[in-house]
Amino acid sequence: MANGSRQAAWEFFGTELKRRREEAGFTQVELGARVFVSGGYIGQFEQAIRKPQLDVAQRIDETLQTDGFFERTWRKLIDDKRYADYFAEVVELERTATKIATFAPTLVPGLLQTAAYTRAVMVAGNPFVTEEDIEEKVAARSERARILDDATRPTYWTILHEHVLRIPVGAEDVMARQLDHIADLVRQRKVLVQALPYSVGAYPLMGRMVQLMEFEDAPPTAYTEAVYSGNLLDDPALVKRVQGAYDLLRAAALPPEASLALIESAAEDHRQCASTI
Repeated sequence: MANGSRQAAWEFFGTELKRRREEAGFTQVELGARVFVSGGYIGQFEQAIRKPQLDVAQRIDETLQTDGFFERTWRKLIDDKRYADYFAEVVELERTATKIATFAPTLVPGLLQTAAYTRAVMVAGNPFVTEEDIEEKVAARSERARILDDATRPTYWTILHEHVLRIPVGAEDVMARQLDHIADLVRQRKVLVQALPYSVGAYPLMGRMVQLMEFEDAPPTAYTEAVYSGNLLDDPALVKRVQGAYDLLRAAALPPEASLALIESAAEDHRQCASTI
């Protein structure tokens, strides 16, 4: 679904929510209290500024007695089989984010991955997957990354643990090209990258992948990931705590210039290892 038609569909979702809420005699505040969000959030859903999470859509159906209408509509708009169920909503949010900040303790973030790196990660996670499935997922990840080429691209800031730079995902030459790609994006000023060196030792959010997103007309969110699961946070207090931890990570990481030098050095190390194999 193209971005324009997707937005029009979310506007329809919001219009229907407003119509059915008013028919049921609820104010935004009253409906919000029953589905455990603020009245302001209900207003943002109705204006298609913000998308509800699945459990909220389900509670709206229960409260307004709409026979699963909002859950079915949500699934049609969010569900994308190219992505894990728990991640599809994050992809949707990335398209409207004005700022994305990530911390990667083990893997290069998806928006920065080369096709070869993505392919290696996919095969490692499922060695019996078909080539067709792999190519579909590689293409989906490449499509996500196009937001960094748009004129209206979000500000993108990522912190990579040195572990990410050193592990040869795929092969040494694949890893060298992956780090070259990140360095090129930095030089083009499309992304800002900091490296967190081994010498830092213990650090905030230790071992936890985190993605923070900010929006023009909606509150910020935080996304964290575990084994075959993800958690999208939009509670203001929780998001603020994650933002504070991310600020501490930035303070501990190398400055951008030193980070670029470390990335380039790691790329050269992988290249040299590839030449000796």
